Amino acid sequence: MAVRIRLKRIGSRNDPVFRIVVADNRSPRDGKCIEEIGTYDPKKSGDINFTLDLDRAKHWISKGAQPSHTVATFIRRSSRAVVA
Repeated sequence: MAVRIRLKRIGSRNDPVFRIVVADNRSPRDGKCIEEIGTYDPKKSGDINFTLDLDRAKHWISKGAQPSHTVATFIRRSSRAVVA
């Protein structure tokens, strides 16, 4: 089973809000997920427009999960914030 860490849209029309989820590669974007590990609100301004459980993300990556491009950016930004 190919596992991805990606975004799942939960917001209404013209008001996007996303959850960062771990899901099977074959499941639809807004379908069933294995675990929810964060949120992303693109309408918020500034750097703090997402939350992410970095420990769980690293756990899933160690198990072979592939993050999407956007989620990989969030992981990098969270890692820098923890170190600083």
